[in-house]
Amino acid sequence: MEERSNEGFLRGLLIGIFTTAGLFAIIIVVLALTFFGRKTVGAVVEETAGKDDELLDEDTVEKLDVLSALLDKYYYDDISTEDKQTALFKGVMESAGDPYTVYYTAEEYEEFQVSTLGNYAGIGAILTQDANTKQVSIIRVYENSPAEKCGLKAEDIIIAADEYVGTDMTLDNFVQHIRGPEGTTVAIRYERNGEEKTVDVVRESITVPSVSYSMLEDDIGYIIINEFSKGTADEFINALQDLKKQGMKGVIYDLRTNGGGLVDSATDMLDYILPEGITVYMLNKAGDRTDYTSDGNAFTIPTVVLVSEETASAAEIFTGAIKDFKAGTVIGTQTFGKGIVQTTLPLTDGSAVKITTETYYTPNGTCIHGVGIEPDIELEFEYLGEDEDDYEFMLDNQIAAGVEELKKQIGE
Repeated sequence: MEERSNEGFLRGLLIGIFTTAGLFAIIIVVLALTFFGRKTVGAVVEETAGKDDELLDEDTVEKLDVLSALLDKYYYDDISTEDKQTALFKGVMESAGDPYTVYYTAEEYEEFQVSTLGNYAGIGAILTQDANTKQVSIIRVYENSPAEKCGLKAEDIIIAADEYVGTDMTLDNFVQHIRGPEGTTVAIRYERNGEEKTVDVVRESITVPSVSYSMLEDDIGYIIINEFSKGTADEFINALQDLKKQGMKGVIYDLRTNGGGLVDSATDMLDYILPEGITVYMLNKAGDRTDYTSDGNAFTIPTVVLVSEETASAAEIFTGAIKDFKAGTVIGTQTFGKGIVQTTLPLTDGSAVKITTETYYTPNGTCIHGVGIEPDIELEFEYLGEDEDDYEFMLDNQIAAGVEELKKQIGE
């Protein structure tokens, strides 16, 4: 999840300038080719030239020229024209004051696409970033991953990757410094129990498992949905079908560390498990509405959904639909509360922008943005075993509560 860096915002405001004609031409060409399809650049200029709120008016360009000249004269190091241009583009997007509306360079966009496809070279850990402090921490370490081999654990605070400090940038950008070519090393500086340590981690090719599953006691299926990426819906359906063949009588969906992902992936899964109806709907700036629906061929089974404050975005769409349909019991703590949707728009030079374009609503018409979803059964996480013991599902108090709830519904 992206968070706005104050440093990046100031940099975008203060640096970034080149000639008046060059700046104007680049922005117009990028916008024209991306958003206006077959319209000519000239037509776009004509449409925008007469606006009173023109971005690059004469005074603005003159001030940017002055700022750029001051940097060139007094800043202790050289700043390339490309860096200035990139900072200017980022600054324009950050003027929205929305941490999810961002500009990606071509390299950043390539990394972003990798994250949604689920294959990359990295350390094998899921990270989160606090919206207020920008502190980065680990919420899950994959088994046999480089992170696990080097002793990193969930709840470790990641301070820096090499010289890049997590609190200085968005999580998307920070993750790009953790990832890199397979076989290369990244120095991870982290904090645990107030003590700082640094460990060198060798990056490996990681295939992120978006869905994992097993059968618990009393024929209760347990499915962890780590994220909603391109192949998650297929993995999810295969898991349900396999567990059904094994005699599953009830199912637990664990979304406690799921920060979201692709809306289409979540709605495809809801289409498979819910009866006919609207699973989520979205409204844009103009009030235009988009409905996502299920077709009625429901995979009906007693259901529990586990959530936490890390459950966000598409994971809240999934949870909200199940709750509003009364198709399952939600157990855990209040979810994150991200009730807005972003659209990614690739530009012709390989860069891209991601813009918050819509607000979404649960089937009952609830906007959860900034509020989250309240569970049906409020239960703080507690591991009932010893810290040094290997993790066991039934020593996880929330999973245990889910099993007991399902046994009541099944009648055992």
